[in-house]
Amino acid sequence: MILGQSAEQGAQSAAANYAVALGGTGMFDADQRHEIIDTISAASARGDLQDAYDADYSPQLNENIGLDAEGGVPEGYTFVNRTMPVGTSVTTYSTTTAEIAVWCTGLFGIAGVDSQNPVRTTWFTLHLSLAWENGDWRVVSTEQTDGPTPVGGDSVVSGADEIAEAVEEYGGFTYAR
Repeated sequence: MILGQSAEQGAQSAAANYAVALGGTGMFDADQRHEIIDTISAASARGDLQDAYDADYSPQLNENIGLDAEGGVPEGYTFVNRTMPVGTSVTTYSTTTAEIAVWCTGLFGIAGVDSQNPVRTTWFTLHLSLAWENGDWRVVSTEQTDGPTPVGGDSVVSGADEIAEAVEEYGGFTYAR
């Protein structure tokens, strides 16, 4: 393997891992969100990223999707927000910066009887600008676009209880690759 390819793959791995971190339930809790952004962001972009994600993950959003203002889940329900990278693509790469697109599928919603926001699948692409900082790739900016979205399968839809059990039984990944 050529060294340059290995370094490029490192940027892709970092981007996939960051997609997982940014696509988890922790983003709906302000303290957890700040810790995630502090951990993965470039120092020069940290404030802007915190502000942007705080605006996106507002108390109003939480209430609109069925959580309390602080991101808490109603008793008897299970909140699901998981991102699973399907593949990555390098848009641009140098030894100090990279633009990586991560094609993802996700699960999002609240499992429980009479949920107004049942768990469903999503498909999207997360575009990350990365900078090499202190021996690791760090996020400078992100943008999400819809799709590509494949035709849905012919699997039978599971009930809310089965989804909630699966979420509890199968822990989410903290890294993707």
